Amino acid sequence: MKKFDIEKNKALKLANSLKQGNSARFGTDAAPKLDKREQRRLDQEKGLVPFACKLDADLVRQLQERATAHEGGMSEALADLLVAAGLTRKEG
Repeated sequence: MKKFDIEKNKALKLANSLKQGNSARFGTDAAPKLDKREQRRLDQEKGLVPFACKLDADLVRQLQERATAHEGGMSEALADLLVAAGLTRKEG
């Protein structure tokens, strides 16, 4: 291995370690994030299903503004809007 490659690997390791440790540096201990598989399993237990659609940019901006004020985030804000529009959801 050439010296350049060794130094490049050192720099990549340093950059990666800086990315990993930035949450504690700012004084907020981030809760350990679940991996995608575990999150998917928890969502399935709750009866949640991923749903994607395309919306107008202005409508998305309004939804994002509403979601920031909503304690449940985007998913709960959207669910509340759909229920208010006359759609019902099964409580479980």
